[in-house]
Amino acid sequence: MSYEQKDNTGSIFVNERKERDTHPDRTGTAVIDGKHYYINAWIKDCKTGKFLSLSFKPKQASAPKQGAGRELDF
Repeated sequence: MSYEQKDNTGSIFVNERKERDTHPDRTGTAVIDGKHYYINAWIKDCKTGKFLSLSFKPKQASAPKQGAGRELDF
């Protein structure tokens, strides 16, 4: 049985494919109001401590191109 995300939930993981400082520190997916999204997260510092800065990108309905890897630059 495969895992299915419930609505208004998400998961992020360490980005083991990070090659540049601009690539996200964490990546993952979420389902918000029934729509699927990619999540990118960067660990940032401020005077009160560390925090995560997030971006969300809708998943496209079309299939990825054959041979295409996981896209990191959003």
